[in-house]
Amino acid sequence: MSLTVIGGGLAGCEAAWQAASRGRNVDLYEMRPKRMTPAHTSGDLAELVCSNSFRSEAPSSAVGALKSEMKVLHSLVLAAAEASRVPAGKALAVDRTAFARFITSAIESHPRIRIHRDEITLLPEKTDTIIATGPLTSPALTRSLIELLGTKTLSFYDAIAPIVDATTIEPSRVFRQSRYDGTKDGDYLNVSLTESEYSFLVDFLRRASVRSHLPELEKPSFFEGCLPIEEMARRGEETLRFGPLKPVGLTDPRTNERPYAVIQLRRESLHGELYNLVGFQTQLSIPDQKTLFRSLFPFRSARFARYGSAHRNTYLDSPRLLAPDLSVLRFPRLRFAGQISGVEGYVESAASGLLAGILAGGEQELPPVETVLGGLVRYITTSAATPFQPMKANWGLVPEPPGRLRKRERNQRRAEISTAAVQNYARRLRLLSPLPS
Repeated sequence: MSLTVIGGGLAGCEAAWQAASRGRNVDLYEMRPKRMTPAHTSGDLAELVCSNSFRSEAPSSAVGALKSEMKVLHSLVLAAAEASRVPAGKALAVDRTAFARFITSAIESHPRIRIHRDEITLLPEKTDTIIATGPLTSPALTRSLIELLGTKTLSFYDAIAPIVDATTIEPSRVFRQSRYDGTKDGDYLNVSLTESEYSFLVDFLRRASVRSHLPELEKPSFFEGCLPIEEMARRGEETLRFGPLKPVGLTDPRTNERPYAVIQLRRESLHGELYNLVGFQTQLSIPDQKTLFRSLFPFRSARFARYGSAHRNTYLDSPRLLAPDLSVLRFPRLRFAGQISGVEGYVESAASGLLAGILAGGEQELPPVETVLGGLVRYITTSAATPFQPMKANWGLVPEPPGRLRKRERNQRRAEISTAAVQNYARRLRLLSPLPS
């Protein structure tokens, strides 16, 4: 019997690839480009709509360890990220277009995967199915979910940052440097702001009231890990200077001093013509954004390839609905993966899809609790938190290592334990050899 995967994002593509590579025939349904979402712009599979960063690669970080685990398990998403990466210091960032095309080509060419460009509005109850429709699940499918599961899905709002042509920013205010790295060949561009420009920015953001893409009668609830910049500005005059606009670790080579505030730019494309404004995700209307940037000297003549926007995300009350193998307690042939399952972030979404695909491919064993993947899945299916909030990879998800260790040593030891645990897991599942295509 074939497996149905609904959703052609990171989790859906990873799930389809993993299951198909283990011998299952897969029908992958993606509604784009026939039916678009408020955030997507193309029909490519695995299109990245927020950041282009997969975050830190440091093995001692939880998300870095999760990437290492996924590589051992032959993640398609990480293979695509490696093939399309752009310089980003200690982070893994990608050229969005190249990344999506890599995934699309891999899925389209897999002999066991059939792609259907159709919207699914009713959930199949008698077919093995993985739902990986992501945070922008269509209204029709959301209604079907509510009807089938007998509960309301939860939701929060997410925002994306603007993308700018870096060559159009005032050159006297831009310097290339990675944080805490004094060399001139850092991977980030930095736009310095004077005290008066910073004050203007904060004042504008705190007074702005026009929003984009938000229902008028609905009070938005934003995920704390991705707050719009205007929400951060309202929390205090100095919040941004201690947050995404912090100048710590940077020295402007023109003045040989630390700037008052900095807007960091991370490369969007391989050739470096486009950059996104790090931490500048916003829900302001496009006219308000244009007014703001035209009023800031470094950006007065800048050309933007994309302005920021906000959109609604949907996710399940997973601890009350899902079993440890990501299946629905009442409907065990139905699994969820990706952000709709309650994980937060690109890497975490792909990781949950990877596990759902492995399990749908016939494996029974869950990843060890010593792995970040095992801890993440255990959290979203057993958390007692009320209300339940989406979770990113963090070391609090895995057991404390034995002995009295300093924080850095403790995290390094956790990474070593997770690496050994995932390798043993892969060995038991016979996953150490490359997957067949």
